[in-house]
Order: sequence, then C-alpha cells, then structure tokens
Amino acid sequence: MPRLNLTGSSAIVTGGASGIGEAAARQLAALGSRVVIADLQEDKGTAVANEIGGLFVKCDVSSEEDGKAAVAAASEMGPLRALVNSAGLGRPGRTIDRNNDPMEQSAFDFVIRINLLGSFNMLRLAAAAMAKTEPLDADGQRGAIVNMASVAAFDGQIGQAAYSASKGGIVGMTLPIARDLSAVGIRVNTIAPGLIDTPIYGSGEQSDAFKAHLGQSVLFPKRLGSAEELAFMVVDLITNPYMNAEVIRVDGGIRMPPK
Repeated sequence: MPRLNLTGSSAIVTGGASGIGEAAARQLAALGSRVVIADLQEDKGTAVANEIGGLFVKCDVSSEEDGKAAVAAASEMGPLRALVNSAGLGRPGRTIDRNNDPMEQSAFDFVIRINLLGSFNMLRLAAAAMAKTEPLDADGQRGAIVNMASVAAFDGQIGQAAYSASKGGIVGMTLPIARDLSAVGIRVNTIAPGLIDTPIYGSGEQSDAFKAHLGQSVLFPKRLGSAEELAFMVVDLITNPYMNAEVIRVDGGIRMPPK
C-alpha cells in the first residue's frame, strides 16, 4: 500500500508561522499539498505562506468563526486531507504560590481554552470537511489529523498544572476521536514532543547557553530536538496509511524531573 498522496490536496497547519508548525507546513508543501497557515502572527505567517505557495488565514484556534474560515480557505485550494494542530502556549504557575495564594482560575482556563479546546475546535471542523471528500483508495482513506501534545502530559513539572492538563487532554481524546472518525476513513494520531528548539527560548548567547544546559538532560542525543525533526514525524503520521490512534513521544528519551 503506497503512502498517502498529498499532491493536489490541501492541508491546515495551526501555529504554522513558526516553530514545529512552520517546519511541518514546509514539508507538507514539498509533498504537493497547498497549506493554510492558521496563526495569529500575520507578518510571519504571510511570509511562510508566500514562500511555500500556500495561504495565510488569521486564526484564533478557539474561535469557531476563525476555524471555519481556515477550513473554507483550504477546501477552496483542493480537497482537505491533513490537519496539524500545532498551535499552543504555556503559562507557568503553581497551584498555590509562595504566599499560599491560589492560582488565578482564569490563567488555568486560558491555557485549556487554547491548547485543548482550540485543538478540538479545529479538529472537528476539519474532520467534517475531510469527510465530504472522495476516498483516496480502496480502504476509504480520506485524510489524517496530527495533534501536538507534550511529554508534559506524562512528566509534568512543578508549575505546569495547566499546561500538563491541556496536553493530557489531547492525549486522552486521541483514541476516542480516532474511533469516531474511523467510519469516514480519517486517521488521528498525537505527537508528544520533548525539549524542542523553537522561538520560545529566544536567541543570542545567553539563550544558546541555556539550551545547551537543557540538552544535557536528554538521554541521546544530548541536545534539544529541532522543529524539522518533529515535522518528520508529523509527515510520517499523515502519509503512513496504517498509523492510527497512537500517541508517540519524540523526545530523545528524556524523562522530565520535577523541576
């Protein structure tokens, strides 16, 4: 059975203006997909879209209206075959602080809204569009969805309650959604990245030193992973017709300590 052929199809990559999303968008475009960069970073997102022959759509992933606009834009460029849910954020904070005051509930809610509810929002809308496309093969394949969790779903550190809960929710919904969408030939997988070198760490000499220090905690190779390496796995999960309902750690073997 050949790999899923993306030539002439469309894809949506949330958070595609930078980091893992950008790398995934570039690799999908190289395979012949027209990619919608769904992001809030208009300048960066437009630049990436122009470089890869795609389209930028300003998108808050937790907004139904924005999500529908991204799906409609993709569907106009070709049958929607892939969604990569890579938009996400963190807002560290302990459950109670040093003065024994509780975390603001709104801070917890915000991370859950973007990371978990936003991922499901984009997934449900994209899946509905994929389900209306013609099957690609005798198996009835119509497309694939890749969600982005984190090793924090399993190894959440001090101050990561909201982030870990949001990513744990993504892990938890992978199998039931894959079961839901099996009826229409859509596969669903999740990646749990470890320490990845993305713009979140900043740049410059101090940033490089900090990243080198973090890399020493990785089993092997002793460095942060690259966005490109994560994107390799994204593409494999989309194009391998037999990968479904799985959560895969891409982390160099790291197991995160408490802090």
